Amino acid sequence: MKREIYLSIFLGALISLIASCGGTSSVNNSGNSANSNVNSTANANAHPGMNTTQNNEPTVNNAPTLGPVVQQYYEALKDKDDAKLRETMTTDFQKNIEQDMKDQKRKDFAAFVAETDYRPGQVIETRNEKIEGDKGSVEVRGHVYKNWTTLYLVKDGGKWKFTGGSPETENMPKSNTNSPH
Repeated sequence: MKREIYLSIFLGALISLIASCGGTSSVNNSGNSANSNVNSTANANAHPGMNTTQNNEPTVNNAPTLGPVVQQYYEALKDKDDAKLRETMTTDFQKNIEQDMKDQKRKDFAAFVAETDYRPGQVIETRNEKIEGDKGSVEVRGHVYKNWTTLYLVKDGGKWKFTGGSPETENMPKSNTNSPH
């Protein structure tokens, strides 16, 4: 009898939890296919916490300057092109990844990053870039980012590059995970 009561309470709580998780998703209907058609994705476990961040702000722009950098990054992952990928990343970001690779005794840079940031058939969308001098941010959705997530870039040598930073990860404790970010 006790087991039936506990089971009933558990099922009731589970149903309540499922019902409270509903919501709507926002879709970028900007028509800018250049910023929303990349066949790639990533391992959801690579960015814990980043899959639950939700940015409900409206689309202000379609990331005309930083969007192409995001696209190049995911195209390089798709092609496993080390040189093309490194062009999109700051030296510090590359060094962090190389340290992770060294710790795991890995050699192939793009393949290593692709394991956590690329899934065939996925689409990446960009919007709401903000640029202040040599610093910028862009919101992305797709791959490991189920909701709009802000990523930081900096202008380095005349080119925009990923720093590996995001406001969603700034206050997260540093840990030794398999994630390149």
